[in-house]
Amino acid sequence: MSWQGKKVLVVGLGKSGRAAAAELARLGARVTACDHKLLDGEELDALNRAGVELILGRYPEVALLQPYLVVTSPGVPSWEPPLAEARQLGIPIWSELELAYRLLPPGVKIAAVTGTNGKTTTTALCGQILQDAGLPAVVGGNIGIPLVKEIREVIPGGYVVCEVSSFQLEAIAAFRPRVAVILNITPDHMDRHGDLASYIAAKARIMAFQEPGDFAVLNYDDPLTRELANNSKAQVLFFSRQQQLERGAFLKDGVIYANLGGGEVKLCHREELSLKGSHNLENCLAASLVALALGVKPEQLIATLKTFPGVPHRLERVAEVDGVLYINDSKGTNPEATMKAIEAYPNPLVLIAGGRNKGSDFTLLARKMAGRVKYLVLVGEAAPDLEEAARRAGIEHIYRASGFKDAVLEAARQASPGDIVMLSPACASWDMFNNYEERGDLFKSIVRELAGNSYGGGNHHAPQGRAH
Repeated sequence: MSWQGKKVLVVGLGKSGRAAAAELARLGARVTACDHKLLDGEELDALNRAGVELILGRYPEVALLQPYLVVTSPGVPSWEPPLAEARQLGIPIWSELELAYRLLPPGVKIAAVTGTNGKTTTTALCGQILQDAGLPAVVGGNIGIPLVKEIREVIPGGYVVCEVSSFQLEAIAAFRPRVAVILNITPDHMDRHGDLASYIAAKARIMAFQEPGDFAVLNYDDPLTRELANNSKAQVLFFSRQQQLERGAFLKDGVIYANLGGGEVKLCHREELSLKGSHNLENCLAASLVALALGVKPEQLIATLKTFPGVPHRLERVAEVDGVLYINDSKGTNPEATMKAIEAYPNPLVLIAGGRNKGSDFTLLARKMAGRVKYLVLVGEAAPDLEEAARRAGIEHIYRASGFKDAVLEAARQASPGDIVMLSPACASWDMFNNYEERGDLFKSIVRELAGNSYGGGNHHAPQGRAH
């Protein structure tokens, strides 16, 4: 379709909104972009120079603008005035994900990954497998790079791997991935979705427009995810680390196997995976099914499983200082993610947690901490709730930090050689930071400062590099 002269309203000017507005303007649309916050910056100046009309600090009246389409950013709840007004007026509302889908060249095969935890690692792993296999694959979406920003990198007949969130899936209208992945579902974003049923329904929309020739990759071990198979029109491929499956990917006698209907294919031994931990085993099983469904040969897949280094801010090794290992898990933004991080290491833990609660209950997390966390450092808005849950679970050694740097320095003071200091907040970053990346980068900066100031006589080591 031609966008020339079409009036489009973009609501929300975060990463996705800015990228959508820029691409629409490039395509000749008459774009108005708004945000209820008073924002500034070079990117907004560039949008203005590109002809985008900016409305900041308030929302416009949609009826006066009469747009052909409204594009919403994932951070904007559906009840915000311009979205509610657009629905009343019958104006289509698309997420940036839907817009990107409509702009893709013909013949592109999409793998879309969602779930409460593991999305970023699995998305990055899938993309790396395809690229290592020599396939023209572009990675984007909720992973940190808006998909619409990558459109011009995608070639006809190529591949796209995208991480998608429940917020993005709320506003799709035709988005159809060749392979849809739901890794797991645990309560999250209850402040936005209201209840678990609504959250599950949003996640399940990843399969809404699939056809029988497509694939749905689901976690057999997670009852909430397994039940979604009943609503899938696509071919369901389960993955499991607990059950041997007739069709799907599974663990048998410590070895990973896959079967897409043509017989069992042995991939590799669990111990050969570069990513450690039970949650990462699930991510690898899911990614294997994605790759095989898209035609990657088993031997090409195996090579990447053995070498993939992981992603920044997810159990990222930062440095070892005087015998203490520092782990950045800033992407652990809900209790379930932090529980998995705690399970990943046998060492005594000094845990830094806190931030903005997204409507989570910390009871199960606190029970998981008990016996594993030797010292708990809390920071941010959710610190009182986390402390209450921790004390109910019998945790006594708790410190309430005055700020983020104070939290990291206190954790360092309390750690002994052989311990791990881990940032895994179980909360969103928005009370103190713009995003989890900013929070993780500050953690790494403080840790590297500690490493530089250490007089351990060679006991500390340089960081082992970021995983891309």
